[in-house]
Amino acid sequence: MWLGSSQLVSQIGIIDVPVLSTQVRAVESARDLGVVIDSQQSLSAHIIALCRSAYYYLRQLRPAARSLSTDAVKTLVQAFISCRLDYCNSLMSGMADSLVRKVQSVQNAVARRVSGAIRRDHITPVLRELHWLPVRQQIHFKLGCLMHKSLSGQAAQYLHGG
Repeated sequence: MWLGSSQLVSQIGIIDVPVLSTQVRAVESARDLGVVIDSQQSLSAHIIALCRSAYYYLRQLRPAARSLSTDAVKTLVQAFISCRLDYCNSLMSGMADSLVRKVQSVQNAVARRVSGAIRRDHITPVLRELHWLPVRQQIHFKLGCLMHKSLSGQAAQYLHGG
């Protein structure tokens, strides 16, 4: 029986779980290696934190972007925002479309900031110009590359089992 579910904790009334000689408090979410895992394992808490962080950096970049070259803005975006969107995104495979749309809206806002496009402009040509895949395709591409490397023996030892 998995005790991490908030419904189970509230129904049974478990607040502390005995583990060896200590009591461990049940929580709604936990952060591990930068990924927030919630009790329903939906990654919604992770997506909320990811979007909040990305929009924060995008707002911080706005005043500086006016006085920087396009290449400098691209570098800053990659350093502070895009790497966060890519980090552990293979966990997002099979995730609900509503959560993928939230991450996609962040990527769209970043693409508009880098390219200078306005909100009314269609985003697909902007993403193509920047050579960025949409979020769902980015996840599939990353998983495909990982599988190819694993099957061809180019991945880390623990991934190809050899």
